[in-house]
Amino acid sequence: MVEDRLADGVRIAQLLASEVTGNEARLAALDVTDADPDVEPTVDGAIAYKLVREGSVVAEALVQPDRVRVEFVVAPDVAADAGREAALRVRPKAVRPPRTLVFVEDGAQVKWILPVLEAVLDAVGG
Repeated sequence: MVEDRLADGVRIAQLLASEVTGNEARLAALDVTDADPDVEPTVDGAIAYKLVREGSVVAEALVQPDRVRVEFVVAPDVAADAGREAALRVRPKAVRPPRTLVFVEDGAQVKWILPVLEAVLDAVGG
């Protein structure tokens, strides 16, 4: 049996951006901005784009070789709870103000992070 698994950070980031920009429901308030179409993945994560609502950054998508790390800059506690509920790997980032990292490690997990984005938007009134 062949296991089809998309574990290419750049491609996962592209899928996530496509899901957000093509969403006409709850995620319609989000824009993908500052996109770097030539982003090269790094071990520490290279910024591929920002997810913005009404001019304010909600999260940043950083590309690593085999995954995407979404750094939530608003409602970090909500992002952590929703990420765990979606069965995604979640980790706090000890910076001021605090952030929550949610890892998208497979192309299929792109769909899993959409409810996380929705929960964060709900928390900030959008």
